[in-house]
Amino acid sequence: MESINKFNFCPECGSKNIITKEGTHWVCPDCGYDLYNNDAAAVGILLVVNGKLLVFSRTKDPQKGMLGLPGGFVNKGESLEEACIRECNEEIGITPPPFEYLCSFPNTYPFKTLVYSTCDAFFYSEYKGTEEELLSSIKTVDGEAENCKLVPLATFDTSQIAFDSMRKAVKILRNKLNI
Repeated sequence: MESINKFNFCPECGSKNIITKEGTHWVCPDCGYDLYNNDAAAVGILLVVNGKLLVFSRTKDPQKGMLGLPGGFVNKGESLEEACIRECNEEIGITPPPFEYLCSFPNTYPFKTLVYSTCDAFFYSEYKGTEEELLSSIKTVDGEAENCKLVPLATFDTSQIAFDSMRKAVKILRNKLNI
């Protein structure tokens, strides 16, 4: 398999002989440098009100302009649940209502010159207020989201969603809710 992520030089000794294995493992035969880059943990929340799913337009690459869900990478020392709450606050300015684990899927996240392998964990939450209350409480904070809207969970076209893992999570939620 051709590697996507490559080093041209060993980060330890500067040798040009560094070997890339599977795009996630680098070995230098000159100094013995040995680095593994395992999957990064990421989270997303599927926030539903009255059968409608909250989505937004992504303002940054990767997948700028496609639909996204509140979520992102898990920080060091943070649980999946803590990351879900933090990301929701950062991206749309709200603390999500109580949520439950839904599913997880592997994913890739291309960023600049690297393609990160991730394991995306998804959570589900049912907002108990009205659609208007939810939408009026949203404040896009960190510049990653715009045009927050509610789409019918049962019928909207998931091909508009940025990542395959998110599309799969929507399918799991539809099955869970018998939609």
